[in-house]
Amino acid sequence: MSDLSPIDKAKFVAAKQAADYVEDGMRVGLGTGSTAAWLVKCLGEKVAGGLSIRGVPTSTRTAELAREVGIEVMSLDEAKWLDLTIDGADECDGNLNLIKGGGGALLQEKIVATASDRMVVIADAAKQVETLGAFPLPLEVIPFGWQTTKTLVEETLVGMDVLGRSTSLRMNGEAPYYTDEGNHILDLHLNRIGNARQLSLVLNQIPGVVENGLFIDICDVLVIGYGDGRVEQRDINAGTVTEARHEFIETDNLFTDIGD
Repeated sequence: MSDLSPIDKAKFVAAKQAADYVEDGMRVGLGTGSTAAWLVKCLGEKVAGGLSIRGVPTSTRTAELAREVGIEVMSLDEAKWLDLTIDGADECDGNLNLIKGGGGALLQEKIVATASDRMVVIADAAKQVETLGAFPLPLEVIPFGWQTTKTLVEETLVGMDVLGRSTSLRMNGEAPYYTDEGNHILDLHLNRIGNARQLSLVLNQIPGVVENGLFIDICDVLVIGYGDGRVEQRDINAGTVTEARHEFIETDNLFTDIGD
């Protein structure tokens, strides 16, 4: 593990710690993104060691990775309800409210997270913020009339407690980015979100908006990893903060092929 960057080490130890929440027989929501990919690899190791779980992925690329490492994959419709979802975040505030969707999977991620008894979020320390908004807020919109939707969103932001109001269509090279559900993403450059709960409710009222990347009152446990191997766990329901430490073993090179 010594050749990993401090931020990758932080993601790895957060994922390794969060994997301990998964018990035999559980149905587990599997998040999307670089930190969640570490988790899928960690769970793959546990499955190889005899752990029996079924995973509900939040994107096609997570599904592919889960199958690669030997995790049995099922759909949410098959599972109906999950014991646990573990996912990353782009930002997390002191109340465990999140911005998600940097990887473009916010709709499936929110559906899966809210269909779970608990949501555990894994992140490196840099994702912790006092106030949400420095990271652009993703908004999934249907392609039909997306420019009209964009205009309505910008007009709506005038009345919101935000610092910035510019929006941009997420691109994939020269073409618009498409989500797994065939939608576009508008990234809202707000800089600071004063009232995340109000903003989330208002944005979802706009015709053409499918879902936004604000996860309010969904996360139960935050697992923060640090580059030196420390892990901090914050359980918002229990009101507890605990610390652990993981040592890096040179043979842990199973994980070195994961990038962003």
